[in-house]
Amino acid sequence: MDGSFKIGRLFGIPVLIHFTFLLIIPLFAWVIGSDIEFTVEMVRNVFHVSIDDRYILSGFIPYFLGATVAIGLFIGVFIHELAHSLIALRSGIRIDSITLLFFGGVAAIEEQEPDPGTELVMALAGPLTSLAIGLISGVLVYVVHRFVDSSAEAGVLIYIFGYLAILNILLFAFNLLPAFPMDGGRVLRAYLATRMPLHKATSIASSVGKGFAVLFGLVGLILFSPILILIAFFIYIGAGQESMVTRYNFLLKDVTVGQIMSRPVVEVPPRMPLSEVLSLMYQTKHLGFPVTELGHLVGIITLTDLARTPVLDRDAMQVRDVMSRDVVVLPPHAPVMDALRIMTRQDIGRIPVMAEEKIIGIVTKSDIFTVIELREV
Repeated sequence: MDGSFKIGRLFGIPVLIHFTFLLIIPLFAWVIGSDIEFTVEMVRNVFHVSIDDRYILSGFIPYFLGATVAIGLFIGVFIHELAHSLIALRSGIRIDSITLLFFGGVAAIEEQEPDPGTELVMALAGPLTSLAIGLISGVLVYVVHRFVDSSAEAGVLIYIFGYLAILNILLFAFNLLPAFPMDGGRVLRAYLATRMPLHKATSIASSVGKGFAVLFGLVGLILFSPILILIAFFIYIGAGQESMVTRYNFLLKDVTVGQIMSRPVVEVPPRMPLSEVLSLMYQTKHLGFPVTELGHLVGIITLTDLARTPVLDRDAMQVRDVMSRDVVVLPPHAPVMDALRIMTRQDIGRIPVMAEEKIIGIVTKSDIFTVIELREV
């Protein structure tokens, strides 16, 4: 994910932090610290324990405690996502990474048609982990209240554990809302997928998720809550994207790039002037060409490469000066969905198809979406 940097690996899974995560910690610290008296009273009422708040309410301690609670909450969110990932790994599903974002965590799970039973277990693993963290934190409240002698120090620990217990149990409940692609929405899809095709189950779960997103957005506007509005936005976008990917998987099932590729392929030499390449694009209506030399693929040139070159330089410059040299290729038996995933992730519009080190065709995004439209008829 753009804007993320790696901090390590756990169980072989890369762990990333998005820059927004670094912004939300001080924001949470300020929000919690500014409202410390209310949250202390909430912990008192929920757990029915006495809290000596001499340290809690003094000086900058409220903001320090706010930062501590925020970091503890996001550690819980990370463990929540790790639970999803470990179940996926045990089921033979690849996990590309776990990323901590401003609104929580995201596990980048390999895109494939999920087995309903596996998805149900994966979806429930996260919320149940949050519930377990909340219950353990709640138990620690009573342990500290019973065994820590210093009442002021005990008050700090009771507040931290109590607030984390409340937040994690709320996280458990919130995640079980059937707002796809949240965990509760995935539980709903898994249930529906046992009674209908996956793409139909996804469509229904996506519609329910979008409905919740609209509701969250309206509540966020009424309460002037930017965080709730952002959550609504990400749920709405995420529901639409997952529904689209599942629909594409269904429509392109068993279709290979060799079946839809365009041929013969127009190839250009590396020494062709850019002005001639542009003229060739006008003639052929193609916006990109493989670059070959002595029968070998050495690069690819696209309209984007030309657009980055000043008009006055196009007569003097050649294809080899601006072409992309790291070319993604696929064999003719590769699934079309693999091609679409690569194009989306790498932001490219075409992939040469090769067999025995020779270009036998080329597949473009336009080719793929044409097939999708035809299969929807």
